[in-house]
Amino acid sequence: MEVPEYTISDLQTLFDQGQWTSVSLCEEFLKRISEIDTAGPTLRSVIEVNPDALTIAKALDRERDQSGPRGPLHGVPILIKDSIDTADKMQTTAGSLALEGNIAPQDAFLVEKLRDAGAVLLGKTNMSEWGYMRSTRGCSGWSSRGGQVRNPYVLDRSPLGSSSGSAVAVAANLCIAAIGAEVDGSIVRPSSTNSIVGLKPTVGLVSRSGVIGVSSPQDTAGPMARCVADVAMVLTALTGVDPRDPATQSSVDQSEQDYCQFLDTTMIKGARLGVARECFGDHEGTDAVIENAIRQLEELGAVIVDPVQASTLPMFGEVELELFLYEFKASVNCYLAEHPGAKVKNLAELIQFNRDHAEQVMPFFQQELLEIAHAKGDLNDAAYLEAKAECYRLSRTDGIDKAMNEHQLDAIIAPTEGTPAFVIDPVVGDNILKLGGSSGCSTPPALAGYPHITVPAGYVHGLPIGLSFFAGAYQEGKLISYAYAFEQATQVRRPPGFVESVSV
Repeated sequence: MEVPEYTISDLQTLFDQGQWTSVSLCEEFLKRISEIDTAGPTLRSVIEVNPDALTIAKALDRERDQSGPRGPLHGVPILIKDSIDTADKMQTTAGSLALEGNIAPQDAFLVEKLRDAGAVLLGKTNMSEWGYMRSTRGCSGWSSRGGQVRNPYVLDRSPLGSSSGSAVAVAANLCIAAIGAEVDGSIVRPSSTNSIVGLKPTVGLVSRSGVIGVSSPQDTAGPMARCVADVAMVLTALTGVDPRDPATQSSVDQSEQDYCQFLDTTMIKGARLGVARECFGDHEGTDAVIENAIRQLEELGAVIVDPVQASTLPMFGEVELELFLYEFKASVNCYLAEHPGAKVKNLAELIQFNRDHAEQVMPFFQQELLEIAHAKGDLNDAAYLEAKAECYRLSRTDGIDKAMNEHQLDAIIAPTEGTPAFVIDPVVGDNILKLGGSSGCSTPPALAGYPHITVPAGYVHGLPIGLSFFAGAYQEGKLISYAYAFEQATQVRRPPGFVESVSV
């Protein structure tokens, strides 16, 4: 069965012409999920489908007939990450068996926004359990509830994470768009590795209430889609001030009414783009793809400033991990306290549940990070406050802000991920923490809380490579315009082939 890779604009035209209805499209996607995700290549990207999806789609079709569409997302099937609350028949578990059966008492604010925009929540996506904050040698895209997500381009390769299922479902055309959530790389890295567009917004632009997070200073949710225009449309629907998330107050007078206004290929002319050379050198194939992308950006009229240094911070380095451990404990305990239906009530009970169900929960790797986090103090500890200040200094004051000011930049560019996707290895794991995780450029904008977009740039042995653009707070519009200009000029992305392994 084939469903064309429609854009949101395509769909609205087809809905208006009567060639598709929301119901018929949702039915086709649900069949595709059954045939490709559950069976077939067994991608395991969708952890749960919404039993009410067709009922919702039917109501939206009737509304379209009676009063017209609410906007561009009316009737559009969207998947959301399993860490995002929905007050319906779907569970919210962060991929953990310990939260199986957890039905949220209230929609996450961003879910309210999607429903208001007329989107159909088709289901929830699998993820790296607890946002990859369980073990020092975890396996990206693996969860005890959902199993191992697989990369649709080469099936034995990692999808990366933690928004693994969201990226894979979009790439494999199981939905029109998806929502991911990121603390460091969790949107942009799987987007890059699955040849889609992913945008991590400025912290505060999209509410985090009702989202199971890792570290509040940098947690955010964001859109993932096959093209920049769709990302811009979904981002427009997600933004808004939420009383339940004070950070969103900072977006007043900073957010845009419509991010589609930045789908302008001329905005890149004269834009000063700095090349973060510290993010290169991990793989010659990746470097070659990005060097070619830099030449293409220059041909489009961008002014390339090479080199600049965005930060000296490695991914999951010592200071970032210290911050995460304190924040994760506070985040999990807060979420569980607000969800009386969860069968574990705090981090201590979660750890004990995993021990009691070790055969199912810990067949490959353990829970060292949960245990270390549990031993930490509260967010008033001097060690926590020092780590937070140091993270901001290295990523902002002596990092992105310094580079932007010194070189008068509009944005910074780099390979999103330093290497092509590695082979899935549940026995040894990704080893990101043990290796220092220096690959790619996700950490500086993540720790700074600044926006970051990735767009497909090429392939190495059939494995996708993404190009990143990041900048200062609330510069999403600029980043969208630059990514859009590159995307429209290059048209790099191609659908996945579900190849079993790289041919050597």
